[in-house]
Amino acid sequence: MKKYLADLTIIEVQKLNASCVLLTMTDDKALPQCRPGQFAELRVDETPTVMLRRPISIHSFDASKNEIGFLVQVVGDGTRWLASLAKGDKVNVLLPLGNGFTLPEDNGARLLLVGGGVGSAPLYGLAQELVKRGNDFAILIGARSEKDLYRRTEFEALGRVEYTTEDGSLGEKGYVTNHSLLNEKFDYIYTCGPKPMMMAVAKYAREKGIPCEASLENKMACGLGACLCCVEDTTEGHRCVCTDGPVFSIEELKW
Repeated sequence: MKKYLADLTIIEVQKLNASCVLLTMTDDKALPQCRPGQFAELRVDETPTVMLRRPISIHSFDASKNEIGFLVQVVGDGTRWLASLAKGDKVNVLLPLGNGFTLPEDNGARLLLVGGGVGSAPLYGLAQELVKRGNDFAILIGARSEKDLYRRTEFEALGRVEYTTEDGSLGEKGYVTNHSLLNEKFDYIYTCGPKPMMMAVAKYAREKGIPCEASLENKMACGLGACLCCVEDTTEGHRCVCTDGPVFSIEELKW
């Protein structure tokens, strides 16, 4: 897929809490088609401690409005600079990168989307696409507490959403793999979030014989497979998460 490099303009900044913002961007030219699960590399300017771009998953994409959204959680100087930007600012962005989720061929299949905290970001775009296709799906999102759950209203507008929180402040108390929703039958699972959570989801999927895809969050410096810092040891050998992923079938992962 052809890569697109441009200075995108921020048209909206939504502060979700003290450490997380949603940046919606556009361009004068038509943005390239982006698939759910792909990501972009955002350049960080005016920050001497940051030399590399920051890989951010594509949270939402609307071709009709020529808009793209990125959910940014502050974890260091790079993301802190991105989160400090305002409407009208420009960000140099390279996209779309990587391979996204595999959309089901069977529109009658029942799908489960499992996310953890800010790792649920790419699942929003996936859910939007599934709504367009008329697929039957449910979303399960886990977090430490209610305050760590992002964009609940927007997720709930797309379909059924269930929650788990470790402190029991919202939904069922515990982890996503303990939720009663998993007693229902599903034909396919998509997951993104902290690695321990995805490993637990993968274990559940294998035990139930359910095909499952996981979006890995390995550190990705270049996004083009050149630096090799994101390499994952898979059943097919060592593969770059940024180019061969970030989405992999769990059958490819040595978890």
